[in-house]
Amino acid sequence: MTEGNEVLTLTDEEGNEHQFSVIDIIEMDNSEYAILLPLETAEEDEEEAIILRIDTDDDGNEVLVDIEDDDEWEKVADTWASMVEEEEA
Repeated sequence: MTEGNEVLTLTDEEGNEHQFSVIDIIEMDNSEYAILLPLETAEEDEEEAIILRIDTDDDGNEVLVDIEDDDEWEKVADTWASMVEEEEA
């Protein structure tokens, strides 16, 4: 999976499609994580990035999955926030 200006279309549980821009890919603890920013947001909504883990399905295809472990999510979010702070410094 590449990062940068790549746009992904993801389907939610209700079958609605949403487009996201891949803003970063980070590797941590032998896993990769995609940092995604929604392309369509209501004006009153703050743009908030989402983090999904990149896994491989049974056919060897890359798939994005929710991070269900709160500690894992916090660790990835903290790592990404630190990376952003270093880039801005």
